[in-house]
Amino acid sequence: MTFKIGVGKSDFEALRRSHNYYVDKTNLIYELVEETDNQATLFTRPRRFGKTLMMSMLSNFFSIRKESRDIFDGLKITEHKGFCEKWMNQYPVLFISLKDAEADEIAVAYDKLKNTIADLCKSVSDLAGEPAANPADVQIFERLMFNKASDAEVQNSLKTIMRMMHAIYGKKVILLIDEYDVPLAKASEKNTKTNNYYSSMLDIIKGMMSCALKDNEFLEFAVITGCLRIAKESIFTGANNFASYSVLDEDFSEYFGFSEDEVKEILTAADRNDKAAIIKEWYDGYVFGDNFLYCPWDVMNYISALKKRENAKPKNYWKFTSHNGILSAFVERTDFDVTEKFETLLNGGTITQSISDELTYDTLHASEDNLWSVLLMTGYITKAKPGEEGEAVSLKIPNKEIASIFEDTVILYFKNTADTSKLHNLIQAFWKGDEEKATTLISELLWNTISYNDYHEDYYHAFLAGIFTGRGYNVESNKENGLGRPDILLKDKRNRRAIIIEAKKSKKASDMDRDCDKAIEQISTEKYAEGLNGYTLVYCYGISFFQKQAKVKKKG
Repeated sequence: MTFKIGVGKSDFEALRRSHNYYVDKTNLIYELVEETDNQATLFTRPRRFGKTLMMSMLSNFFSIRKESRDIFDGLKITEHKGFCEKWMNQYPVLFISLKDAEADEIAVAYDKLKNTIADLCKSVSDLAGEPAANPADVQIFERLMFNKASDAEVQNSLKTIMRMMHAIYGKKVILLIDEYDVPLAKASEKNTKTNNYYSSMLDIIKGMMSCALKDNEFLEFAVITGCLRIAKESIFTGANNFASYSVLDEDFSEYFGFSEDEVKEILTAADRNDKAAIIKEWYDGYVFGDNFLYCPWDVMNYISALKKRENAKPKNYWKFTSHNGILSAFVERTDFDVTEKFETLLNGGTITQSISDELTYDTLHASEDNLWSVLLMTGYITKAKPGEEGEAVSLKIPNKEIASIFEDTVILYFKNTADTSKLHNLIQAFWKGDEEKATTLISELLWNTISYNDYHEDYYHAFLAGIFTGRGYNVESNKENGLGRPDILLKDKRNRRAIIIEAKKSKKASDMDRDCDKAIEQISTEKYAEGLNGYTLVYCYGISFFQKQAKVKKKG
């Protein structure tokens, strides 16, 4: 069979019918039903770890409105024949995602939530024509579908539809709620003393959850997914047999993310086994429960690129799918200092923090411990050791991809907080050829930002570019000039002068002087100054970096 990857496909049926590669996680179904007795199960995982695909898998397996045997053929769940006879396509299923119910204002967010419920009703609109459905429920159902329902009817909407399904099919309903916390996450961004958006949205979601989960005689069981577990007392009050599984828990941990063996199987199928080390460096390193896992979104994106271009370079696919503001908020805090902890993490080390997997969005920023907990639950950091028990957890950055997001955040923080007078003086030192003053000022600027021993040269390049960018100069970084690409080319066209900088990362402090000479030699050998026709003054600098030290030399 031709190897195909359906990047971004979260519809289980579409993925299977188009014969896309699928990493078999279907045993979750058996474990969920046979090895637990949960009436409501909450799975919390970072974005892009397969939650929606898992929920679509559950819907296709259980739904009495589908015939799914062919799309599960050959998968692990079919080894449980008696279980499949009892459960496959035997129950009414109500599947809703709240991922689109977000906005900057409560009125718009609530409208989006009502539209989501209206679309859900349209997907099962045939229920309204069934004689077994209660006429009063049908009227409410139609108001929901045409977006004319009252607030109370909206909050009770899931239970209303479930009651109709129970009446029609004679069986209790399996309820699936995906991305339940997205409306709350967005609302918390706007939560201020004058804007009660979070508490208002919390009341709405809590009302829906309470009606659907608490003492609902039409509920067989429910599965809920999100990024964070909202404290039970604030949203799941009264839910019976409620169980939550986060990245800290061993149970079900292997079903979100790819194991080492699963990645090897994908690489074999794609005929790209030679890329195993690169994929491990960039996308592995997560510890959920006792399992070491890769991010599935990244793995599939990169292998898809490798199928098209055998020498495709790894990219940061993850940062474009998540909001990285939490990191910026962290490093910008003034009531506590995380500089040394960030440096330890960025240097490949571990820190130990008190962690909770039960939070509320309106208190995420209330303490340092809460912020570390959020970073863990959302995938920016991970457990360093499996099997740890208690609140104190060893933490690390999982891989190169996430490390680069930390680096970007640090660079942005530097740009926003750097001493403008020092930046001005530094640039003037470069224009005056004052290498000693430039050395002192760069080292001082480095000292006041977060850095770490294993920063690659790209970080220092970005650091230098950040100094010049936005200060009225035309800055070119790694743009072809002469026979190569200088790290920094700064042009002052009005005064017909330019600066060329080549940066090196030194392995030890004693190498810095020699590395500056190498950088200057590279400027000459590669003829970086050629093509600067009309510029009457061109300064060429070699700069070496070792941790938070810098050395600047000017070409004689």
